[in-house]
Amino acid sequence: MERLEDNIRKVVPYIPGEQPVDSNVIKLNTNENPYPPAPGVREALKSLDDSCLRLYPDPESKILVKALADFYGLNEEQVFVGVGSDDVLAMCFLTYFNSGKPILFPDITYSFYDVWADLFKIPYECPALNQEFAIQKEDYFKENGGVVFPNPNAPTGVEMDISTIEEILIHNKEVVVIVDEAYIDFGAHSALPLINKYKNLIIVQTFSKSRSFAGMRIGYAIGQPDLIKYLNDVKYSFNSYTMNRLTLQLGTAAVEDRTYFHNTLSKIIETREWTKGQLRALGFLFQDSKANFIFASHISCPAEYLFEGLKKEHIYVRHFKKERIQNHLRISIGTREQMETVIACLKKLIKEYNGK
Repeated sequence: MERLEDNIRKVVPYIPGEQPVDSNVIKLNTNENPYPPAPGVREALKSLDDSCLRLYPDPESKILVKALADFYGLNEEQVFVGVGSDDVLAMCFLTYFNSGKPILFPDITYSFYDVWADLFKIPYECPALNQEFAIQKEDYFKENGGVVFPNPNAPTGVEMDISTIEEILIHNKEVVVIVDEAYIDFGAHSALPLINKYKNLIIVQTFSKSRSFAGMRIGYAIGQPDLIKYLNDVKYSFNSYTMNRLTLQLGTAAVEDRTYFHNTLSKIIETREWTKGQLRALGFLFQDSKANFIFASHISCPAEYLFEGLKKEHIYVRHFKKERIQNHLRISIGTREQMETVIACLKKLIKEYNGK
């Protein structure tokens, strides 16, 4: 058995947010969209010809690639799609990070990055964010094997300005820089205007948050044609049929309804800003979030106490037991009604704790 295990790849896996079985909860722990997908998605689902499911899907995912290219004003050769942004990011790691030099990503960031690096045996270093949870651009000017970071960052919600991203691109012309824009649609500024200027830039986005498609799994990458070709070459060497027929049709319908997309975003942003004011009034501290969540700590009440107290009231938020952030809660933005319930519960818990 010992010899057998010597030949088995072992990694510490990513731990996703808890998925409660009970439907009678306020679920604010995985940054899902509180609103349903666009109406056109339901119509596309109704009109689906189920006899087509006996056939393989289009390996090039042309209808979805074209819809995304049209949405962003790009050429189709600049778009790659995959099964959620996690699939796309993993494919990017596998494709672009092969120099043997350490790749760079922040110490407080999306916790899948180090998992992929370990899985693919990619060395890495994690420069520390400053006290305001911001990336120090100079930390990314040294020799490396590639760079990846979310913008806005996760779990902090902090946005990096485009000029800083551009400086990092300029100092890393010989490696690929991946900007993970999973939360970009909630008021932050995308690096998309830099795509045609820098051949080393890859932008990754997802349908899971802003398009209410977490359960359908669609992600995509945008870059110059050469980088997208390399990504497709790896995909076709791994699994040619990553996107199923249903996903392609429903995803295309989601992209085409621009009015619903923007209206939903406006509601979430408005609720987020209202929630910020309510949290500040209760004594919470946080950096300004440009995502669909707020990453906050309370001035006197421990995060774990609040986390457990909310859970008893069937309200799920995220608590990371990690250095530097163990006293923070990441609270996804739900509907206004849901957030009013959360604020009322937090107010009660804080009063109970301080009254001990």
